[in-house]
Amino acid sequence: MAQRAQPIIGKTGIIAGGFVVAVVLLAFIGIAVRADVGRGFGPAEWAAIRFTLVQSALSALISVACAIPLARALARRRFLGRGFLITLLGAPFILPVIVAVLGLLTVFGRSGWVNVVLEAVGLPTLSIYGLHGVVLAHVFFNLPLATRLLLQGWQSIPAERFRLAAQLNLPPKMVQRTLELPLLLQIVPGAAALVFVICLTSFAVALTLGGGPRATTIELAIYQAFRFDFDLSRAALLSFVQLFLAGGAALIALWIIPDIAMSAGLDRELRRWDARGGFQRVQDAAVIALGSAFLLLPLFAIVLAGLYGLPQMPIGVWKTAGNSLGVAVLSIAVLLAVALPMAGWISTRRAGGAEAIGLIGLSASPLMIGTGWFILINPVADPVPLALPVTALINALMALPFALRILVPPMRDVLNTFDRLSRSLGLRGWTAWRWLVIPRLRAQIGFTAGLTGALSVGDLGVIALFADPDRATLPLQMYRLMGAYRTEAAAGAALVLLAMALGLFWLCDKGGRWRAEA
Repeated sequence: MAQRAQPIIGKTGIIAGGFVVAVVLLAFIGIAVRADVGRGFGPAEWAAIRFTLVQSALSALISVACAIPLARALARRRFLGRGFLITLLGAPFILPVIVAVLGLLTVFGRSGWVNVVLEAVGLPTLSIYGLHGVVLAHVFFNLPLATRLLLQGWQSIPAERFRLAAQLNLPPKMVQRTLELPLLLQIVPGAAALVFVICLTSFAVALTLGGGPRATTIELAIYQAFRFDFDLSRAALLSFVQLFLAGGAALIALWIIPDIAMSAGLDRELRRWDARGGFQRVQDAAVIALGSAFLLLPLFAIVLAGLYGLPQMPIGVWKTAGNSLGVAVLSIAVLLAVALPMAGWISTRRAGGAEAIGLIGLSASPLMIGTGWFILINPVADPVPLALPVTALINALMALPFALRILVPPMRDVLNTFDRLSRSLGLRGWTAWRWLVIPRLRAQIGFTAGLTGALSVGDLGVIALFADPDRATLPLQMYRLMGAYRTEAAAGAALVLLAMALGLFWLCDKGGRWRAEA
């Protein structure tokens, strides 16, 4: 049983969990001190709340609606490069938001490739700014996530059910009704709720593609109250609203997301007799081609524009790149120092309720935590010199839920498997970590570190609150170049940022798996 696995139980896991709670709780206290609840909201704040809910709902609906045919086509077809394409579906998750926005601008912007084609054929051009631009960017980020969730569910249907449907000569519509529709009813609500929660905390997308009175999210309104008006009371009130909405939505999402449970099959090769028609083949090919083009064209545009813009980057970009690298490395160190003891503590408990502590930082949102800490630090010290360490700390907290999801299951298996042996050998504390746990979790630790580094190096959130020109990170410097209409230089910086994010992920992931089998 999990409770019998004692070698790494200690105070460190509880201390790490207490540290996470303290960081968020102190930020909450800082906000509560400055919030003037009796002040209420004006029209601009209510507009920001409405826009946040509307864009989140539209992003969730469109992402899931587009993911259904794409996941279905990928589940029904086997073709050269299918595995590589499915792997690429994970790329937007570690892609820096500001880089992806620049790629979308290159494709869908006023002078983008799509508008050039529309002008050439005499059709009206598109505008990427405002609600539709924010929704488009969120669909770009969340379509792969929804597709992966649905594809996982489709692949969980035993092959014997499709074989039985073929033996009964069921037409494709009957197969959809009896096999696929129950699956969709099971997975779609949870996938939509997850995307909705993610879009609620959108900041960088709204900062670059929204920002007007009709296209401001709550996170962006907090930033504007903080940076432009220095109205800490309004920022604190908005932070409360953000915490209530994001936290409540996260709880609802966890409640309605079901486990994907299908009866076990006999591991036969999955064949789809219901999708052998010519029309269905053309339909699936068209869906896969359109989905691939939507996801890959912005990435291709980033590389193409970045190569042209590299020589035009100001020298200061390299200094901010160094700051971003330092923030990412510090985030990895903080994350591992907190996540490993917490994972050990959670793994030795029968129920995983302690894992909920790791979700606190994600539901609170980075700008809310940053605002609270600024309010606490400002009376006693200048917060600006602490911009980079605070950014690294909050980035680590944002990655903590993902890290626990990756580390806890294999750590629980290791502890259950080697419980008796470790007891008989007297392995406890650091000795157990060194000889028992870390060697067997190297791959997961490397993947976690890579994920944290990639997310942290591309973050444009808390740093926007604290930073001055001397302490900017590369995403913030890139945003400033875009604001100054130095598009070529911004494209060069985007390519550098993309290489840093992918390079950090690859180095950590590869380092974790290197000789992991030894």
